[in-house]
Order: sequence, then C-alpha cells, then structure tokens
Amino acid sequence: MKERQEQRTFDFDGNARERLIVWIHRRMEEYGITLEALAEAIEADVAATRAVMYRDAYGNTWDGHGEKPDWLARAIYAGQNIDHFRC
Repeated sequence: MKERQEQRTFDFDGNARERLIVWIHRRMEEYGITLEALAEAIEADVAATRAVMYRDAYGNTWDGHGEKPDWLARAIYAGQNIDHFRC
C-alpha cells in the first residue's frame, strides 16, 4: 500500500528525483562536501550501526569485528565459552 502511494507521488511529479539530485548537488557545493567525504560518512554510519553479536551481564558489547575486547578475552581466558555471550 505504501509503495503504491509513493509510486503515485512520483508519477504525479515525475521529475522529483531529478530535482532532489540537483538540490543535493547544490548543498554539497554550498558546504564543500565531496563525494569521497559523503562515502566515508556513509561507511561510518554503517559501521556504527552494526548489530551487537556479544554482550555480557555488565552491558559490554562487541559486534564481532576487529580485535576481541578485553572483557571478552578475559572471560574466555577464565574458561567461559564465547557462545555464552552471543546475543
């Protein structure tokens, strides 16, 4: 239903996408934003919103990317199974 409504909006104003692109380009020029900076910001947002894969009782979390955090490494060294912390 929502898709149909959005489609009708674009059908009514077929050049909405093009006008939006022009507006975005103007704002990028106005604020000195490069495509590279925009791509980096998008990548940073994606990295920040990675799902938490491991969590302990104290609220420490890890998304499973990069080095194992100290809290998890200590728990594993102490004999805990990593699956115990899996969300």
